[in-house]
Amino acid sequence: FRILKSRHFILETLKEIDIMAEGAAPAATTPAATKAKKVGKKLHSGVQKIRAGKKIRTSVKFHRPRTLKLARKPKYVRKSVPAKPALDSFSVIKYPLTTESAMKKIEDNNTIVFLCDVRASKPKIKEAVKKLYNVQALKVNTLVRPDGFKKAYVRLTQDHDALDVASKIGII
Repeated sequence: FRILKSRHFILETLKEIDIMAEGAAPAATTPAATKAKKVGKKLHSGVQKIRAGKKIRTSVKFHRPRTLKLARKPKYVRKSVPAKPALDSFSVIKYPLTTESAMKKIEDNNTIVFLCDVRASKPKIKEAVKKLYNVQALKVNTLVRPDGFKKAYVRLTQDHDALDVASKIGII
């Protein structure tokens, strides 16, 4: 209550000083008036300062100020040779499977069975078949065998015959 009362007094004093300054010629200001004006300015400004450069903290938490983050400008390249991709088309597909059930798939379902790398995804397998054997795959079904290899059933489109592709590869 005392602070509000003193603030009100200071604001009233400031208003009186402004009225006097407008109406009359510039008169000599008293030390009390200059002090009141100074305190009034501090009250109007949001952040109060105790000493030069020190502000009153209103929160118990300290938030680190966001500083300038410059882009990196390395003096030399850290890697001498860029890393080559782990899975290319030749490492995705290991070899075609030539079991009786695989042969039956070739004849009946227009599907070729391959053993692939475990890390290879269906799109990678599809892309590798297209690149290696120049045939379009309709869809790819996969399963991981107990021995750790991935088996891929690659169904070919109607444009390509699995028997022709298998004979070109050398399965049949």
